[in-house]
Amino acid sequence: MSMETTAWMQLHSVMNAQQERRPLARATLRRIAGFARPHRRRIGQFVLLSVATALLAVATPVLAGRVVDAIVSGGEEGTVVRLALLIALIAFAEAALGLASRWLSSRLGEGLILDLRTAVFDHVQRMPVAFFTRTRTGALVSRLNNDVIGAQRAFSNTLSQVVGNLVTLLLTLAVMLTLSWQITLLALVLLPVFVVPARRMGRRMAKLQREAADLNAAMGTRMTERFSAPGATLIKLFGRPEDESEEFAARARRVRDIGVRTAMAQTAFITALTLVSALALALVYGLGGWFALRGSLEAGAVVSLALLLTRLYAPLTSLAGARVEVMSALVSFERVFEVLDLKPLIEEKPGARKVPDGPVSVEFTDVRFGYPSADKVSLASLEEVASLDTRGGAEVLHGISFRAEPGQTVALVGSSGAGKSTIAQLLPRLYDTDEGSVRIGGVDVRDLSAESMRGAVGMVTQDGHLFHDSVRANLLLARPDADASGDDELWDVLRRARLEDLVRSLPDGLDTVVGERGYRLSGGERQRMTIARLLLARQRVVILDEATAHLDNTSEAAVQEALTEALSGRTAVVIAHRLSTVRAADAILVVEAGRIVERGTHEELLAVGGRYAELYRTQFEKGAPPLDAAA
Repeated sequence: MSMETTAWMQLHSVMNAQQERRPLARATLRRIAGFARPHRRRIGQFVLLSVATALLAVATPVLAGRVVDAIVSGGEEGTVVRLALLIALIAFAEAALGLASRWLSSRLGEGLILDLRTAVFDHVQRMPVAFFTRTRTGALVSRLNNDVIGAQRAFSNTLSQVVGNLVTLLLTLAVMLTLSWQITLLALVLLPVFVVPARRMGRRMAKLQREAADLNAAMGTRMTERFSAPGATLIKLFGRPEDESEEFAARARRVRDIGVRTAMAQTAFITALTLVSALALALVYGLGGWFALRGSLEAGAVVSLALLLTRLYAPLTSLAGARVEVMSALVSFERVFEVLDLKPLIEEKPGARKVPDGPVSVEFTDVRFGYPSADKVSLASLEEVASLDTRGGAEVLHGISFRAEPGQTVALVGSSGAGKSTIAQLLPRLYDTDEGSVRIGGVDVRDLSAESMRGAVGMVTQDGHLFHDSVRANLLLARPDADASGDDELWDVLRRARLEDLVRSLPDGLDTVVGERGYRLSGGERQRMTIARLLLARQRVVILDEATAHLDNTSEAAVQEALTEALSGRTAVVIAHRLSTVRAADAILVVEAGRIVERGTHEELLAVGGRYAELYRTQFEKGAPPLDAAA
C-alpha cells in the first residue's frame, strides 16, 4: 500500500470520526465486552489472522532484498528462483488470509449489528406510549442505523487495524533497525510530515462534513414533512411554494459548495503527500545507495528499506488516528446504550396469568393516575431539545370507579381533556395506574400476560391508523393465521364492516396497497378497516375512542352499522362526543376534570338535568326534539 493511499485512508477516518476528546468509560467498555462475549471465539481467530497477515507483510520486503543481493553477488539461479517462488507463495497466503480476515471481520461486524439492532428494537417495543409521543421518529431510527453501524466499525475496522498495525509496526521497526539504524531514525523524523497534515486537514474537512450532514438532515426532515400527504396538503393550502423552494435550494447550494471545497482539499492533500512520499523514497535510495557504495550496506538492504518504508508509515499513520476512531465507536455505543437504559414503565410479572375464558367484565376501582414526567420515558437527544420538559406527574384521574358487566356497553362522555381517553388507555395497559386497580374478568391487568391481553382487548381510535401495506396485511396484523385456510374469513369481516364492495372494486382486491397511514382511503373507509381488523381479532373487550369523530353523516352511518356488528356480545367502553351514538349504552358516565360527576342511562341523566342534559341540549338545540320527547 502506497504512503499517499495510507495517508488518505487516515484522513478519511479522521473526517468520519468524532473529534471530541473524552476519557474511556469503563462501564461502557464492560457493556461492549458483554455484547462481544458471544463472539469471543471468532474475535480470537480474527486477531490471530491479523498477526499472521502482519508477519507476511514484513517478510516480502526482506525476501526482495535477498533477491537483489543474490543477483548482485552473482549467486546461483536456483536461489533467485526459490526466493521468487517464496515471495509468490507469500502473496497467495496474504491474499487468502486477507479474504479470511475480511470474512471474519464482516461476520463480527454484522453479527454485532444484528445483536444491537434486535436489542434496541425489542427494547423500544416495550416502551410506553408516552415515549413515542415525545420522541422524534427520525432520531430514534438514527440510533438503530447510524449509531449501530458506528459501533460496528469498532469490531470490523478498528480492532483489525490496531492489532495488525501494531504487530506490523514493531516488526518493521525491528527489521529496519537491523538493516540501518541511521535510515530508520531519519524515516521516523519525517513521520510528522505525514501525520500532522492528515490530522489538521482531517479536522478541517470533518467540520465541513458535519455541516453537510446537518444540512442534508435538515433537507431530509423538510422533505419528509412536506412530501407526506397531510404536509403536502397543508403547503398547497397555506404555504408559499416559492419560499419553500428557495429555502431548500439555499441549503442544497451550501452542500454543493462544501462538496467542491472538500474535493479540492482532498486533491491538494493527496498531491502533496504523493510528492512527499516520492521525496522520502528518493532520500532512502540516495542515502542507502551512498552507504552501499561505501560498502557499509548491502544493495538488497537498500531495496528492503525502501519497501519497508511503506510498511512503516502505513501502521504509524493508522495508529495515530486509532484513538479518534475508538472514541467515535464509544460515542456510538453510548448513544445505543442510552436508549437501552431507559426503563420500560410496563413490565410483565413472572408467571403472569391469562385472561379468563368466556365473556369478561371490566372494573375500575378508585383509580388515580398521572402521566409520567419526561425524564422517566424519554431522552433529550431523542426529542432533539436542550433539556427535557420537567412537567408531569400531576394527577389527572381522581378516584375513577365503575363496572361493565360481561356484554354491557359503558359510555364515557364529557368535555375535551376531561380524562376519557386516559381512562381508555389504562384498560389495555398502555399505562399503569398510580393507585387503585383495573380488572378484566376479576383479574388485575398487572397480573395478566401481555399476549393474552392483546388477544382479549381491542381498541379503535379516531385516526384509524393503517400501515403502508396491502388490505390483507393490515387485516392480518390482528390475527396472522386468519388466512391459513383461504380468504373467506377476511371477506366475511369486510362484509360485516360494510367494506366488501369497496375492496372488491379495488385494482388488486385484498392485495391493494392502502398508502401511507391509509390515505388512499377516505376517513370513513379507514375507520371501517380498523373495525374489520377488530372483528377479525375476535377480542372480547372493545374500546372505541371517538371512533366516529371527524366523519360526515354518511360515513358515520356506515361506521355505526359496522360498530353495531363489532360490539355485539362484547364488553365495550365507548368514548364519544356525539351523544347520539351512545344513547343505547347500558350506562353513561360523565367525566369532568378527571372525575365521574354523573352516571346512569340516557333517560336517567336527562331526567336529572345535570351536566349530561346540558351537553345534550348544546348538541341538539337546533332542530332537536325537546328533552322529554327525546327521553
